[in-house]
Amino acid sequence: MSFLDLKQLPFIGMSYNFVGEKQGAPFSAYIVNAPPGKGPPLHTHPYVEVGFIIEGTARFTIGDETREATAGAIVVIPAETPHRFINAGENLLRSIDIHASPKFVQTNL
Repeated sequence: MSFLDLKQLPFIGMSYNFVGEKQGAPFSAYIVNAPPGKGPPLHTHPYVEVGFIIEGTARFTIGDETREATAGAIVVIPAETPHRFINAGENLLRSIDIHASPKFVQTNL
C-alpha cells in the first residue's frame, strides 16, 4: 500500500502523470489541468481510455464524432481510436483520464 500526494507526481504539459507500473497498479492516469484552448494532439492508444470530467468543458473528437462534455460526463474511448480534446470553456478544465495500461503508450497522428 502506498499513499501519494498529487504534487509528488510529475507534472508534464498540462497534467500530473500517475504511472501505474511505478506504483504497483495495473492502470495509469493523467490528472488534467488544461487552460482554455489547450489539449493534446490527435492520437491513439492500444488500450481503452476513460475520461472523467471534473470541472469545465471539453470538446472531444473521437473517431469521426465531435461532442462537448461538461462536469459529470464520462467519456469512454475505444482502443486504437484516433481522439483528442480541447478545453472549450473559459475556465480551467479538470479531468481524470484513466488508461487501461500500467504505462502510457501514445501514438501522435
